[in-house]
Amino acid sequence: MDATHVMVVDDDPDICELLTTYLSGEGLDVSIARNGTDMRSILHGRTVDLILLDLGLPGEDGLQLLRELRHGSNVPIIVLTGKGDAVDRIVGLEIGADDYVTKPFHLRELLARIRTVLRRSAGIAEKPAEEPEPAGRRPPRLAFEGWTLDPGARTLRAPDGTAVDLTTMEFNLLTALVQHPNQVLTREQLLDACTGRELGPMDRSIDVHIGNIRRKIEDDPKTPRRIKTIRGVGYVFVPDVTRLQ
Repeated sequence: MDATHVMVVDDDPDICELLTTYLSGEGLDVSIARNGTDMRSILHGRTVDLILLDLGLPGEDGLQLLRELRHGSNVPIIVLTGKGDAVDRIVGLEIGADDYVTKPFHLRELLARIRTVLRRSAGIAEKPAEEPEPAGRRPPRLAFEGWTLDPGARTLRAPDGTAVDLTTMEFNLLTALVQHPNQVLTREQLLDACTGRELGPMDRSIDVHIGNIRRKIEDDPKTPRRIKTIRGVGYVFVPDVTRLQ
């Protein structure tokens, strides 16, 4: 089996060298792109399993590249941001990043985030407050109000049969909610189930991703009726859910 291919998009040579040495030593295949041109060249020539994208790039900045990537791909993306870049971090999540890591970061934490996002993108998602599916059993498809969510195939179809594009994080969040209809899930539960990390005091990532999901499944995202906010606690998925064989 080929090694997992991670592309680092960063113009800092020290960080690129550090990540190449460390991640390669952990068994990952690492490519370096110092700008958008390098990134496109690598994507054109090879399959990329995950992208580490610095938002502070000169020229075509990371947010521009993230928009471009999300326009035509669901490849898992972890954005790298500075400590003071909270706004860019939130915008990055709104555009479709799966997770973020703040510089300076611990290499072991970054590796854990990479493995978690890769695991989630492959469909191995932990479900809060529930036993895991028995080995070899395909999880059932879930239907609500004409929509069909297939955790095994990682697809969401609208009532008219149209496939709806979701990022890895969006799909995992929606799956966690739909698998637990009418059960309030805290932000901490959702973040742990979907990323394996703890919720920080100023962490808005769950709220941003929920906003993205609402824009895709709600008739009026500003007045959501499928995913309700429980103020100060978390979220609840309201529609009745039917398990399909």
